[in-house]
Amino acid sequence: MANNLVEIRNLQKSFPLARQTLNPFGPKEQMLAVDNLSFTIKEGETYGLVGESGCGKSTTGRMIVGLEKPSSGSIIYQGKDLGKLNDREFFPLRKDLQMVFQNTLSALNPRQRIGSILEDILKVHGVSDAQERRDQVVEVLEKVGLSEYHYFRYPHELSGGQVQRLGIASSLVIKPKLIICDEPVSALDVSIQAQVLNTLMELQKDLRLSLLFISHDIGVIRYISDRIGVMYLGTLVEEAETDELFKNPLHPYTKGLFASVPDPYIRNEETPEFSGEQPVRTSDFKGCAFCNRCPQAMDKCKEETPEFLEISPGHKVACHLYGQ
Repeated sequence: MANNLVEIRNLQKSFPLARQTLNPFGPKEQMLAVDNLSFTIKEGETYGLVGESGCGKSTTGRMIVGLEKPSSGSIIYQGKDLGKLNDREFFPLRKDLQMVFQNTLSALNPRQRIGSILEDILKVHGVSDAQERRDQVVEVLEKVGLSEYHYFRYPHELSGGQVQRLGIASSLVIKPKLIICDEPVSALDVSIQAQVLNTLMELQKDLRLSLLFISHDIGVIRYISDRIGVMYLGTLVEEAETDELFKNPLHPYTKGLFASVPDPYIRNEETPEFSGEQPVRTSDFKGCAFCNRCPQAMDKCKEETPEFLEISPGHKVACHLYGQ
């Protein structure tokens, strides 16, 4: 059984909202973008995090790689709580934890050639020999389906799929253990999506990488993930292995996600649909996160927060309909 690479425990991240107009000098109300989130990522697995836009998926990924500091909770890696490390303490671990962004092109210097961009990453992490840097860059470009020809190109000269491959190369060049993939294929054509996903799967198998794959697309998540966490309003509502989740979805929100997919192999006539939008989660929020949109909501759902219970081996759900 694979060991846990990263453990997320009761993670919380809040952001200040605009002050109330009736009290312009009072304290700002806090929005909980992530609240009481717990899950693990095992060595060599792909953990899929799926949910609507605004549910806190990207914020979770950014906290793991140190781009955001948690308000509370823990991110345990190699026995250390990443959220409590300062920049100097975090730096040695940064090469193990990398991120592929949704809009990779915006993260690249348009005035630098691709080879120079990738070599700068190696310089920062202590590779001083110029020939060694060039050899490593060419090697990683070939691994992601590019070539030495692209070493001399500028980012704007690449197609959308090639730019995402370059984003993967920039995270791979320092040989990480975990890559956070934040919607890496959402802006690509379907055929190009498949190419990029297949590249990621091959690299994960060859290099024994762990992936946290973030997406709102349940079909993409199903294709690439070993386990899936369904996220709503900053917290997990269901978690299971991929096959189990699609055979036996339990939470009404998970079933509603399936209903939104135009795929007869995922949805069926019995799959309930839901409407409305996610509310803002603040510190005084109580009850089930999904109760205001749930077609099966009960009075209890408005008052009590359901526990995240294991209903069957490896299958957890936070819903008052289960675990009685």
